[in-house]
Amino acid sequence: MLAPVKAEIIAIGTEILLGEIIDTNSAHIAQQLPELGIDLYYKTVVGDNPNRLTETIERAWGRSDLTIATGGLGPTDDDQTRESIAKVLGEELHVDPALEERVRNFFAARGYPMPESNIKQAWLIPSARALENPRGTAPGWWVERDGRVIVCMPGVPPEMEHMWVNEVRPELERRSGGEVLVTRTLKTLGIGEGTVDEMARPVYSMPGIGIGTYARQDGVHMRIGAKGTTREEAWSRIHPAEEELRSIFGAAIWGADEDTLEAAIADMLHKRRESVATMESGTGGLLASTLTDVPGATQHFAGGVVAYHAQQKIDAGVPAEVITSEGVVSPETAKAMARAARERFGAEYGIGTTGVMGPEPMEGVPPGTVHIGLSSATGAEHSVSMTFNQGRAAVKRRAVTTSLLLLRRAMLGELG
Repeated sequence: MLAPVKAEIIAIGTEILLGEIIDTNSAHIAQQLPELGIDLYYKTVVGDNPNRLTETIERAWGRSDLTIATGGLGPTDDDQTRESIAKVLGEELHVDPALEERVRNFFAARGYPMPESNIKQAWLIPSARALENPRGTAPGWWVERDGRVIVCMPGVPPEMEHMWVNEVRPELERRSGGEVLVTRTLKTLGIGEGTVDEMARPVYSMPGIGIGTYARQDGVHMRIGAKGTTREEAWSRIHPAEEELRSIFGAAIWGADEDTLEAAIADMLHKRRESVATMESGTGGLLASTLTDVPGATQHFAGGVVAYHAQQKIDAGVPAEVITSEGVVSPETAKAMARAARERFGAEYGIGTTGVMGPEPMEGVPPGTVHIGLSSATGAEHSVSMTFNQGRAAVKRRAVTTSLLLLRRAMLGELG
């Protein structure tokens, strides 16, 4: 198999077909194929039905050079990926002794006898070789015949991602003989999409690159793309454009590629040897959860309180007269919550969130109304208000992102 390659992805599982879980595997793979010079033509979702699965694999085998399938490699009767591929290729399944030993050792190391149904995870066909899966019992398959390839990986995302990074992508890179695409995404905060586009226009004319701007939940992203016969050649075109964009946008760029806003905030706090505390009402602990998603959170997260009711806020240190005079959902209450959290946990910064998540209004306040307060150890206090009525979950996520933006601006000295 040589580049250029026509590829397709098959996501296998009735739970994906019925929308019970989101197919993140296909998106993960699809995003990386262009970097390998591989053109993705089709994506298919098929349930755990042997006939339909066989039909789907047969169609892919007939029209695509590379088929990447995820799911259906478990030990149960509805896991039919191996059987379907064997049927399409007309080859016999057999138990591979080395794979059988590996699967049995997996269970023995955990003190459990191996159910005999798991023996199917040691099956191979003559055209297949196994792909290592140190995170589970199901090895993957690399099937190659007649100039075509089928790659099978587990449906469990951590297992699939590990196998992709360590087994599949390196092999595809070795075989890539055509033009490759590389990209760099720069992430900005505090500037609207139209303004970002205008500011970036001087870089658009640089040779050999393309730039697109995209509004995302964590700001506006700029994606730089370049092609070359090698990754090194493509990167040599991207680097000057990236340097120019960083010069134009300065501190508005908070991260790149897979960076997350919470990790960028944590890094800033670590470097400054500072911490943040939270008191949340409408967001219900989501802000604290997001801040502690970053490893080493004990260094930057001092503590948090979820005070959903007015009395809980008062018990946590919010002056009763503020709530009485300003209302539970108000900028002043948000700032008082931030101040109480900061003082309670001895942090340099405190953040308070209060709002009406919806779907109904509360005491005349429209749903989607959120007030976020920030208090710093210098005595400075600030607040941001927003109305974003797109359902409770979306309002909570937007409030968390806005809280992180407010904290970042405070640390950069942008709030005065």
